[in-house]
Amino acid sequence: YSADLIDDFRRAGIYAAKILGGAKPADLPIEQASKFVLVLNLKTAKSLGVAPPDRLLTVADEVIE
Repeated sequence: YSADLIDDFRRAGIYAAKILGGAKPADLPIEQASKFVLVLNLKTAKSLGVAPPDRLLTVADEVIE
């Protein structure tokens, strides 16, 4: 479970554009991630003896088998 990296890079580009446009970095607000992704690795879960619930598999953005 982590922030979506593509969304983070997009927001970093927006920040860079503001700075290149003349904004002072100290005046820009700190943003918190707004989009998150959930990735489940079933092979690792199985090796740890953990069986993820079906509901978790349903809501996961990516399932690695």
